[in-house]
This record gives sequence, C-alpha cells and structure tokens, in this order.
Amino acid sequence: PEPPEGGWGWVVMLAAMWCNGAVFGIQNSCGVLFVSMLRLFGSSDDKQLVFKTAWVGSLSMGMVFFCSPIVSIFTDLFGCRKVAVVGAAVGLVGLLSSSFVSTIEPLYFTYGILFACGCSFAYQPSLVILGHYFKKRLGLVNGIVTAGSSLFTVSLPFLLRVLIDSVDLYNTLRVLCILMFVLFLAGFTYKPLIPNTKDKEGGKKGKFKLPPAKKICNFSVFKVLSYRIWAFGIPAALFGYFVPYVHLMNHVKDRFGDSVPEEVLLLCLGITSGVGRLIFGRVADYIPGAKKIYLQVASFFFIGLMSMMIPLCNVFGALVAVCLFMGLFDGCFICIMAPIAFELVGAQDVSQAIGFLLGLMSVPMTVGPPIAGLLRDKLGTYDVAFYLAGVPPLIGGAILCFIPWVHERQKLKERAKPVDGETTEKMLENESTLVSDTTGKPVKELDSGF
Repeated sequence: PEPPEGGWGWVVMLAAMWCNGAVFGIQNSCGVLFVSMLRLFGSSDDKQLVFKTAWVGSLSMGMVFFCSPIVSIFTDLFGCRKVAVVGAAVGLVGLLSSSFVSTIEPLYFTYGILFACGCSFAYQPSLVILGHYFKKRLGLVNGIVTAGSSLFTVSLPFLLRVLIDSVDLYNTLRVLCILMFVLFLAGFTYKPLIPNTKDKEGGKKGKFKLPPAKKICNFSVFKVLSYRIWAFGIPAALFGYFVPYVHLMNHVKDRFGDSVPEEVLLLCLGITSGVGRLIFGRVADYIPGAKKIYLQVASFFFIGLMSMMIPLCNVFGALVAVCLFMGLFDGCFICIMAPIAFELVGAQDVSQAIGFLLGLMSVPMTVGPPIAGLLRDKLGTYDVAFYLAGVPPLIGGAILCFIPWVHERQKLKERAKPVDGETTEKMLENESTLVSDTTGKPVKELDSGF
C-alpha cells in the first residue's frame, strides 16, 4: 500500500526517535559509566583494571551491531512491533539486573550481552517501520529520528554525572531503566501497514512455514565486488573508532584531574554529530552514484587525524576543538551509510546488506577499546592507544577509495551484457531467415502458416 505520509506515522516517528536516543544515548555515554565502574570495582592491586572494565562498554556496543543480521531476519519474519517490544523487554531486564552485581565480571553478560542484544532488537525495527508510513518525506523523518541519538548524547552525560554523584552507580542504572520501559511502550506504536513473512506464508489459516533459507539470508549481496570492498573497508576503519567514546573521559581525568568538566567533550561530540548528519546528508544528495563514498573517505581521514591529536592536547580547549571536528565527521560517516548501500546493491537487497555490514562492524568496535585499555595498563598513559586508534581509519579510508572505480566498471559490464545478448539474437534471426525448406520458402514463413 501507498504510505500515508503522516497520520499515525508521526507517532511512530516520535517512538523511533526515542528509540534512537535511548539506545545510543546510553551507549555513547558509557565513558561516564566507565569512570564510575573503575572507582566502584577498582583495586590498586589489579594491574589490568582498565582492560577488564573497558570490555563492558565495548562488548555492549559491539553486540548492538553483531545482532543486526539476526534482527533483520526476525523483523522480516515476525514484523516490527513484536521484535521491538520483545527487544526492549530484554534490554530492560539486562539493565535492571546490572544494578545488582557486586563485581565487574557479571556485567559482561548483564550489560554487555543481555542489555545490548535487547537494544539491537529494539533499534532496527524502528528504522524499518518508518518506510511503512513515509516515502516522500522519508529523508526528513530519518533526519529527525537520528537526531534523537544526538539529543540524548548531549544531555545524558550531565544527568548521569549528577545521578552517580547523588545516588551511586547502582541506582543510576535503575533510573536508566525508565528509558527502557518507555522504549518498551513505544514498540506498541509500530502498527505494521505491510504484512510480514509470517502473515504472508500463514495466510488466514494461521499456519506458518519458514520460507527457504535463501530468502531468509540473502548472501547474494556478497557477489557484488564493490559491496565486498565496502563490507571489508568499513570494519577495517573501525578498530579505533569507539576508543574515544570509552576512554576519553578517563584520559581527561589522568591528564587534567578533576579541575575540568570532561562531560563537555561528549556534549561537543553529540552536538556536532547531529549537525554533521544534517549537513552531509544534504550534501550527499548532490553527489552522484557511488562517488558518495568519498564523503566517508574524508570522514575516516579526519576521525583518524583527530584521534592522533588527542594526546597532543595539553590544554582542555584544544580537546574541545578536536571533539567538535570528530563529532562533525562522525555524523558524516553515519548519515550516508544507507544511501551508499542503495547505490551498491539496490533497493531490493539493501536491508540485509546493511544488516550484514553492521554485523561485521561489531568485531572491531568490540576489540578496539579493550586493547586501548591494555595499553593504558601497561604503559600508564593513553598516548600510544590514541595514536594507534587513528591508524585504522586512515587504512580503511584508503581501501574505500577504490569503490567508485570498481562500481563503475561493474555497471559498464552489466550494460554490455544485454547488448551482447541482443546482438546474438539478431544474428540467429538473420541465420534462420536464410534456412529454407524443400519448397524454397523460408522456415519463418512456414512456421507462421501453421
């Protein structure tokens, strides 16, 4: 059915905006929680304390993306509403159970896996359901929805700091459960306008048969060479991507002590990330085809450069400037993911293409912060960790440079194939007119007579 371009869709948009804000607001504010966890669970005898604690936040962010291919399958099978509601409920249970632990190790499961998996199952349907209600306004609606992430990232660190100082970490996690409960209620607004696979296969009888495996997991996207390069280059660039979000707060505390408001850095990242999404999303509309990838190349170049500049900042104001630029190009990288996927694989395969990419992104995003924490434990400073965090984005950006050239060659080959086929058909037709039967009449005329 044709999307209504509004109506109940505006309620769905607000629910999806809350989902983006709650999920990524909490994830991006993990630096504040990280510092509190170090104080609460830390011991001067533990030489790997930063390494162990970093696994909590990085595992959580990694699992959000790791589950994406599975979530896309469940969303296709059972619909957005059921998947979103169940996901928010699981996330609520994970976050609530995290507030009752006494050591760091249980948090790997309760916060790093259970809460993150719930967030993943709640998040992806919020993007899919928007296409049920909007088509002409989908760009505008997506911009508003993703702005929810920036809005929460800007405000949540200050709220978390006040809560942690007032009521400790455990009660702060219980307050955050309110966000997840509202997210649970928001999932019920995802009234589907397009039937899901379960409804199509089951029909009126209510019997449901799983469709063929090829329809559930569409691995054909990996046959596209330009997509394969993209799916390898993006994860290669992200080994250092999440390191500042986890370790920047603790680095500021090491470098400047308690004399500076380190939450201001997350504020800068959040504000300019939102601005970057609006600006570069609009700029991408004017860049034809796969050349949009050059925006991601530029964003990775600047993100890598800014990561390397963090240890060089001996003045807090310089760190603020670095975070402003980093947030701006972070928004650029995120906002053009979907347009590039559309260009590389087409609209029919874009959902699972993005799902597979997010799944591949989970590995480097999970591994990077603990390695940075291990370097901090060994060397006593974050300097080397931030220098190394800037290298993968530069390498990944260099890999992505080849995609427009490869994609253009693929398109030329695809255009050549039908031309060759038509030429062959015409040659066969010409040959058939030359073949005659014993009466001397062409075979085509005899066939037409019958």
